[in-house]
Amino acid sequence: MIAVIDYGVGNLYSLSCSLHHIGADSIVTRTAETLRNADKIVLPGVGAFGDAADKLRALKLDTLVKEQAALGKPLLGVCLGMQLLFDKSYEYGEHEGLGLIPGHVLDMTPFVGDKKVPHMGWNSLDFRKPDDPLLKDIKQGDFVYFVHSFYAADCDDALVATADYGVAVAAVVRNGNVCGTQFHPEKSGETGLKILAAFAKGE
Repeated sequence: MIAVIDYGVGNLYSLSCSLHHIGADSIVTRTAETLRNADKIVLPGVGAFGDAADKLRALKLDTLVKEQAALGKPLLGVCLGMQLLFDKSYEYGEHEGLGLIPGHVLDMTPFVGDKKVPHMGWNSLDFRKPDDPLLKDIKQGDFVYFVHSFYAADCDDALVATADYGVAVAAVVRNGNVCGTQFHPEKSGETGLKILAAFAKGE
């Protein structure tokens, strides 16, 4: 069973529908016992990093996520959920992340030249680690859907795939059993569904 964490800042309905569509057994929950009993965890997220981190801490879900990741449970962060996996964000201040993937989250604006921020729309993937399990059923150059103004930096060792938007955007990242997508797989058509299915079926 895949547990999708409900902490008040996620695109829960679309994610749940996508997981149901691919035949994955899933549940939306914030209950510690359910999360501990799940085979895998998805951490969604939309909005501001500081607000999301505060809500996770208020529900004591930050500690639980780190506990489960340390036990080796597969964890997938989506969009803001991916950013929360990193050490720290500088989105409207300085905020501590979960520290599960080394790196920082920075404002894209100074690095993208004349491109518009937020980065919104379809962009192609450039594989850095083509053998990663999340990429096994998709192709180099496949398009996925992004909506974000901040991006993960200082994380070269974790990069699985990037997208070019004036800067190499960390699109897929992994540190052992902890992985994440900056784009929304649940809004990325067949490619996104294949990525979710790879997570659902993977070890």
